[in-house]
Amino acid sequence: MSKGDHIKVTRAGGAYTHHGIDMGDGTVIHFSGEIADLGNSAEIERVPSEQFANGGKIKVVEYAKKADADEICRRAEKCLGEKGYNPISNNCEHFAEECRTGEHVSDQANTVVSTGVGVAGTSAATYGAISVIGASGAVAGMSGAGIMSGLATVGGVVGGGAAAGVAALATAPAVIGTLATGSVLRDDERLPQQERDSRKAGRVAAAVGGAVGTVGTVATISATGAVAGLSAAGITSGLAAVGGVVGGGMAGGAAICVAAPAAAAAAVGYGAYRLWNWATKK
Repeated sequence: MSKGDHIKVTRAGGAYTHHGIDMGDGTVIHFSGEIADLGNSAEIERVPSEQFANGGKIKVVEYAKKADADEICRRAEKCLGEKGYNPISNNCEHFAEECRTGEHVSDQANTVVSTGVGVAGTSAATYGAISVIGASGAVAGMSGAGIMSGLATVGGVVGGGAAAGVAALATAPAVIGTLATGSVLRDDERLPQQERDSRKAGRVAAAVGGAVGTVGTVATISATGAVAGLSAAGITSGLAAVGGVVGGGMAGGAAICVAAPAAAAAAVGYGAYRLWNWATKK
């Protein structure tokens, strides 16, 4: 730590990080608000480093370029006494980033918003896909015949059968999952090159994970049922087997298979980011 550093400390067992500016004299200026405060009593204040740490280990947030320490501290001091804390739009990380770089941004807030949008979007796309299955076939509804009829109709649009219908319907959730993961791992030229490379690896892996997840979903259907393969009987059996994992039938299996590529995009992308970060960290 040195004067003007943007510092952080982990809180709530790793659930989030709290941020501030090291003033170089044993004190830290920070937004006193925690997530539970919601702006009721929080304000920007100067406290001893030990109080800021609150028993945690202080770490320095690295940047590609080191700004002028005196200017950073002047910015922090000008904000003393300000209120208006909001965990999404005006939190402790927003404050520290603005002092350090002049930009009012927060990776934590972006992660929360992007993840929420991704989950909501994936859920909506999955619900929409199931609705399409139930309504588009020659046999309406979510009976076994209705599901197979709907999947065959959707698959016919892309020149395939029921298996192609599963893949086509899984595409939208997969794209949403990939985009949400890409937003969480967005590029930021203020960051050190190692972190930017790790994020790029995660974004690429998310796209690959979504695509592979779509193919893997069809392969899972083919392999898990009592009747192997992608015949009508094989797909019916495979969907029922997948649905049985969560105590459902074919409808539950169809929902899982449609949503699975989105989950794969997020898991593979974030996993690749963490692995690259660990492997290249000096």
